[in-house]
Order: sequence, then structure tokens, then C-alpha cells
Amino acid sequence: MITVYILCLTLFSVGLYCVLRKRNLIKIIIGIGIMEYAVNLFFILIGYKAQGRSPIFAADQAVKNMVDPLPQAIVSTAIVIGLSLTLLLVAIAIRIYEKYGTFDITKINRLKG
Repeated sequence: MITVYILCLTLFSVGLYCVLRKRNLIKIIIGIGIMEYAVNLFFILIGYKAQGRSPIFAADQAVKNMVDPLPQAIVSTAIVIGLSLTLLLVAIAIRIYEKYGTFDITKINRLKG
């Protein structure tokens, strides 16, 4: 089970690498998306139980071995917020491209004005 958490950390590291090392705005936005997906996957894995059942309670069922519904609710909210953030970043990148004609942030820094 610990290998899955290591893979989540690796996925987050790939996204962080894209954000810190790439100079193209679109690649940076994709890196932010990868980091969001890694965090969402981590939250879902926290609530996972082996052989668990859905968290729907009925009067004749025992409460044991249900998966935790809280991480699922958090991730559902985070997906909506992440989508709106991605759309906002893409809109800003399009406006920057219209003004400067490039997605390269090193050229944008030189074209101040």
C-alpha cells in the first residue's frame, strides 16, 4: 500500500518539476493540473479500505468496513475548484499571448510594458 503513496508523491513531483523548470505557460498550467490530480488521488487513497463497501447506511446493515465518505466529498469539491482554476489560468494565458505573441515567460519578462 505504501507504494501507491510513493507513486502519488512521484506524480506530484512531476507536476512540480513542470511548474518550476518549464518556461512555456501552457506547460506550467499542465503541471499545475498534474499536481491537483496527485493531491486528489492522495485524498481518495486516504479514505480507501480493502474490501470496503459504499458508505450508504441502511437499518439492517452494520457500519463496519465502509469506506470514508469525507475524502470523496472533498475531492468532488476540489475537482470543481481545480477546473475553474485551470479555466482561469488558460484565459490569462490567452490574454498574455494576445498581448505579447508568445507563451515563453522569459520573453514576456523582457517585453515589460
